Amino acid sequence: MKDLLYAGGGLVSAAIAAYFMYSYVSQLRNEATYTSAVIAIVFAILAITLGTLFMLGKVNKKEEIHITE
Repeated sequence: MKDLLYAGGGLVSAAIAAYFMYSYVSQLRNEATYTSAVIAIVFAILAITLGTLFMLGKVNKKEEIHITE
């Protein structure tokens, strides 16, 4: 269940980061504020963190896999 939450949160965070980065890039030079860029960077870091937690949960640490299997 935690893996599903990590994956969903990571995807949502990545989508929010993409939206805010697009809104920052598409603004005119005289209207540009750094708030959108900061929000995009925060959500990108959150997406990377949640994606890492999701992938770490997929690794089975209890069972060894032999190289010949």
